[in-house]
Amino acid sequence: MERTSQETIGVALADDHVLFRQALRHLLESEDDIDVVGEAGDGRAIQTLVEQHQPDVILMDINMPGIDGVTATRELKSQLPGVRIIILTMFSEDGHVIRAVRAGADAYLLKNSESSRVVDAIRAVFRGESVIEPQLASKLLSEFRRVSDVREEESVGGLTTREMDLLRLVASGLSNKEIAARLELAESTVKNRLSHLFDKLGVKDRTQAAIYALSHGLIPVSSEEEYK
Repeated sequence: MERTSQETIGVALADDHVLFRQALRHLLESEDDIDVVGEAGDGRAIQTLVEQHQPDVILMDINMPGIDGVTATRELKSQLPGVRIIILTMFSEDGHVIRAVRAGADAYLLKNSESSRVVDAIRAVFRGESVIEPQLASKLLSEFRRVSDVREEESVGGLTTREMDLLRLVASGLSNKEIAARLELAESTVKNRLSHLFDKLGVKDRTQAAIYALSHGLIPVSSEEEYK
């Protein structure tokens, strides 16, 4: 299918349930800025489809025959780092979320999400942002805190102690206003420091910063109580 505009988002669907793919296609094709370029029923087929149509965003199920969605995500991200992948699945277990994030997924949504959230997620990842359901983000945070052995006083990843403090609060989901209150800073100062921190980490938003910190072991075992 020919792309009509640079702003049109080419989307590919990967799910082994035909009725679900058809319903998803019907939903997305009602959006003026989204173009469904193809569908696939398994991980191998989506890789072939991506080679042929080069979509911007892939909606990927996890449980598919042959190559599962996590494996397909890892392989596609290795070959085409610029492609954006949204995991859209029924699985909310910690292990699935963590495996998908480690594989390079840009977003993780459940199939019972509101249709508007799926559409918004497509636009968000197309802009380079990351999206994870709030309840899943807290699972991810808890898991990486459990396995991390980084001590609080260490300077990790080239970050200063103050930057580590700021990163922990961002990863805990606090707003700029809440962070300012915790650190006794002006909200404008927090905003400026976050901008500098994001540049230093090479991320674009708060979600990406939290995922980066967690996946690189920058969040120590210590809990949020010390900031309360």
